[in-house]
Amino acid sequence: MQKGDVVPDFELSDQTGAPRKLSDFLANGPVVLFFYPAAMTYGCTKESCHFRDLQAEFAAVGAQSVGISADSVDKQKQFDQKESLGFPLLSDADRTVATLLGAKRGPSFLPNKRVTYVIDTDRKLLGVIHTEFSMGGHADKALEILKARAAA
Repeated sequence: MQKGDVVPDFELSDQTGAPRKLSDFLANGPVVLFFYPAAMTYGCTKESCHFRDLQAEFAAVGAQSVGISADSVDKQKQFDQKESLGFPLLSDADRTVATLLGAKRGPSFLPNKRVTYVIDTDRKLLGVIHTEFSMGGHADKALEILKARAAA
C-alpha cells in the first residue's frame, strides 16, 4: 500500500472482543492504524505509549489511533490495561489484515512489520510510515501528516 491507495474495509475484534470495522472508525475522522510486532515487548510498548501520550493532539486534528497486531484479544486486553492505552487494539491473529495491507513479515519470529498507515475518511492513504527502530517516530510523523491535512 502506498500514499493515495484506497484501504479496503475490514473487521477485527478489539481488546474487549467487540467486532470493529475500519469504516466505523473512519465515520469519526481519519485513522492512524499502526501495526506493531508484539504486545508488551519493549519497542511496542514504547511505540504504543507514545501514541497514548499524543492522543489529545490527534483528537485536536480529528483523528484517532488504532493499534493492531497478531496478538490474541486477551493479550491485547492485558496490554491495554497494563499501559492504560485507552484506544482500540485490534487482534489480527491470522494476519489477514496484515497480509492485505502489506504489513505481514516474511519468515521471522515476529509476525508483523512495524508500519503505520494514516487513513483519511474516504479510505485513501495520506501516508505510510515504515521504520522498525524509531518507535516514537511513527506517532510524530503521523501527526505531521494529519496537521498538514488540517491546514490544507
